[in-house]
Amino acid sequence: MASDKELADFLKSVEKRAFKRTVYAVRDEDAALDVVQDSMIRLAEKYADRPAAELPLLFQRILSNATMDWFRRKKVRNSVLTNMSDFDVGSGDDEFDLLESLESAEGMLGAESAADTVSRSQILLVIEAQIAELPGRQREAFLLRYWEELDVAETASVMGCSEGSVKTHCFRAVQALATALRIKGITP
Repeated sequence: MASDKELADFLKSVEKRAFKRTVYAVRDEDAALDVVQDSMIRLAEKYADRPAAELPLLFQRILSNATMDWFRRKKVRNSVLTNMSDFDVGSGDDEFDLLESLESAEGMLGAESAADTVSRSQILLVIEAQIAELPGRQREAFLLRYWEELDVAETASVMGCSEGSVKTHCFRAVQALATALRIKGITP
């Protein structure tokens, strides 16, 4: 059983990544915040009695399910309220800064020049935009594998698909990102 401190520490450690992943999926910061908060509450209410080692996979599955539920609700809401679609306001602004989520390991960020910092932040914004352009399943597989650092089996479990599908989605996502970034002049 995870202690209250372990649960709180776990939730604190995943909040920014979970928010960013959800923003990529739903493309609305307010909705993403609601989905992440609901997922965290659901984990704390229903699975706090689980061992701390099980929390990452449980949370990822809960977050994926909550995101899918949001899309289902949106689809129903949009079909019912089609005449009121003029009032639907989408947030195109992305105020979440990826650099804030990067940890400054041993002062690395402070040691680089201003030009390097600007260049890196511009490249990260381009990469972020390209990730947002990926198809949903590819984006989900890519973020779970490379952002959340889950292995293939864990990713398949979270996504509810086979390991082969995860590998295919990741391969296609990496190929699409590499091509798009190469076209923009960004190379490894």
